[in-house]
Amino acid sequence: MTSILAAGLVGSAVVLLVAVWLIRVYNKLVRMRNQVDASWSQIDVQLKRRHDLVPNLVETVKGYASHERGTLDAVVAARGVAIAHSGGDAGRADAENALSRALGRLVALAEAYPQLRASENFAAMQSEVATTEDKIAYSRQFLTYAVQQYNTAIESFPTNLVAGMLGFHRRELFAVPDSDRAVIAIGF
Repeated sequence: MTSILAAGLVGSAVVLLVAVWLIRVYNKLVRMRNQVDASWSQIDVQLKRRHDLVPNLVETVKGYASHERGTLDAVVAARGVAIAHSGGDAGRADAENALSRALGRLVALAEAYPQLRASENFAAMQSEVATTEDKIAYSRQFLTYAVQQYNTAIESFPTNLVAGMLGFHRRELFAVPDSDRAVIAIGF
């Protein structure tokens, strides 16, 4: 009788330890998944700010470089595509990267138009865009870290067993396309 009781206690203890471990793993994965979602949210905030700045920047440039219609149209079109994408998917990252390239071309117009470069409006808008781009870059770095931690956790043994059973899936990074990795030559 004593051995049956002891076996029952040991069995109960093992079940209790496994249950506690499962709860801890599940809570850890939920925290990490929420951190990834919060990181995407921070990027969304900065991207919204950039989207709101684009029309003002385009209007400022129009006054000085109205015949640069192709560049202005490219920025407006890229903004429209970027706004149309929602959520944290690869298509959104591509759209936002295209907007970044278009904005870079727009800001580069200032080199060809000294009166535009001297405009206080343009200087203020350029500063706002640069600050926003810095915030986006920082948010992307934080997202990359959060996604890396999350993906590592759900792929590591034995956590991957729990992750697979409970529907935790890999998350995608906000990747920079190969075309944006090239070194940009700047002439003075």
